[in-house]
Amino acid sequence: MTELVEILLRASLIGVGATIVMDVWALVMKIFFKIQPLNWAMVGRWLGHFPKGQFVHTGIGTAAPVPGELVIGWLAHYLTGIIFSILLLLLLGMQWANQPTPLPAMLFGLTTVLFPFLIMQPGLGAGIAASKTPNPNQARLRSLLTHAVFGVGLYCSTLLTAKLIGN
Repeated sequence: MTELVEILLRASLIGVGATIVMDVWALVMKIFFKIQPLNWAMVGRWLGHFPKGQFVHTGIGTAAPVPGELVIGWLAHYLTGIIFSILLLLLLGMQWANQPTPLPAMLFGLTTVLFPFLIMQPGLGAGIAASKTPNPNQARLRSLLTHAVFGVGLYCSTLLTAKLIGN
């Protein structure tokens, strides 16, 4: 197996695994704390407006619906997890992927919060780092916690992948 194929295979497994961990966290938060998770249809709607040249909305909920927006949103969610995992492996290398340690995965997971803070939330109409939401600090804390959980998922998925694939 070439190094590129190995990176793509591992990143796919790690990214999907870490994203599942993040989704389980969102489900736990919904069931036990009544905190509604992100509506992935709205992310799909946002992305669905890209071909029309619309990248930023004042409020994505008022934008015209896009056919298949829920599927688009969920696919984008998992593809983003895979892309972040590719970046993680490119930064840390295959040696780390074979013998992962938690701190780099956690720090990387926390760093990924910059994507929603600086790109997704402004595009959806929530402002930079949720500044236009009713309770920005609460939204920021939730994002940070969710991305910390993503970091845990990155570590656990890398550990599992190392055991399954090996050197």
